[in-house]
Amino acid sequence: MIDIEVMHRLQKTLQERKTAAPDSSYVAGLYAKGVDSICKKVAEEAAETIMAAKDGDRLHLVNEVTDLWFHSMVLLAQFDVGFEDVVAEFRRREGISGIDEKKSRASKGDSSRG
Repeated sequence: MIDIEVMHRLQKTLQERKTAAPDSSYVAGLYAKGVDSICKKVAEEAAETIMAAKDGDRLHLVNEVTDLWFHSMVLLAQFDVGFEDVVAEFRRREGISGIDEKKSRASKGDSSRG
């Protein structure tokens, strides 16, 4: 079972770091550098996740996915989007075929997502 409180605490901390002095923490510094730097970090962590998966090392994969989720949450917080919004989207998609879901996006003109 997920300890949802850890996610709430992390989300709260990320929001607080948005207004903190850039030299006060890693995340505050990342926010100060702007969205391009945050996106670059998410991409870096995604690449490291892929490499860990290819290595087949379970612990390494968990560590890299944790980094990817963390930096994805930094990016979400940049736009005042909470993890609850992502969970709500998972709920909306639950039980919908991936093929059908992708078709519904394409019919709305949003075929850019995978």
